Amino acid sequence: GPGALNQLTPAAQQALASSSAWVGYGLYLDLLEPLRRADQVRFDGQLTKEKERCQQALELARQGVVVALISSGESGMYGMAGLALEQWLALASQEQPNFSVHPGISAFQMAAARLGAPLMHDLCTISLSDRLTPWELIEQRLKAAAQGDFVVALYNPRSRDRHWQLGRAVELLLEHRPANTPAAICRQLSRSDEALQIHPLAELPLEAVDMFSLVLIGNSTTRFEHGQMVTPRGYPGAELS
Repeated sequence: GPGALNQLTPAAQQALASSSAWVGYGLYLDLLEPLRRADQVRFDGQLTKEKERCQQALELARQGVVVALISSGESGMYGMAGLALEQWLALASQEQPNFSVHPGISAFQMAAARLGAPLMHDLCTISLSDRLTPWELIEQRLKAAAQGDFVVALYNPRSRDRHWQLGRAVELLLEHRPANTPAAICRQLSRSDEALQIHPLAELPLEAVDMFSLVLIGNSTTRFEHGQMVTPRGYPGAELS
């Protein structure tokens, strides 16, 4: 799940408790450290070394060790589950250890809970990282999301080396929605230094966004009122029949 231990699902806690080895990025293991017993071994991995972490976890599992491969947020969404499963599928069937995925709370779900109710209509998530996806395809998806009037959650929105993509994403969205559309910068969700900012989309302070942030942008009907960001369940004039 997110950063706070009380946001872990009971199933995820049970999976952690039943595992002898924890494999993950060091920061994520640090967040879980209060739950680790003395008999459970942690294997700290490095950022951007996702393939190696999956390989290590699978190799331990093939040796008969019960392993928890740790991923932040929702492991099946921009997380480790898909990469681990691809490597698992590449093994001969007789060498495949038992494999299961335990869902967590996604960053966009946590952001929505903090902000009010901004996800009450159709939504999409788009990662602005072009490490694994060509920017041309990311821009195509941004245009489609803008034209479709989706509420949009932007993952990996801005880093030191990727500083212009968020500005371009805002430009594309503004082509199809009002300048005063609420846009929220949600940083370090459920961690001790959590911070939320809400701005009109046209005035989003790009420099305030980093890789610890998620940017949640409303659709054309989303409003910010009394400290709450809310998207109506339907459009004006729509009625239940």
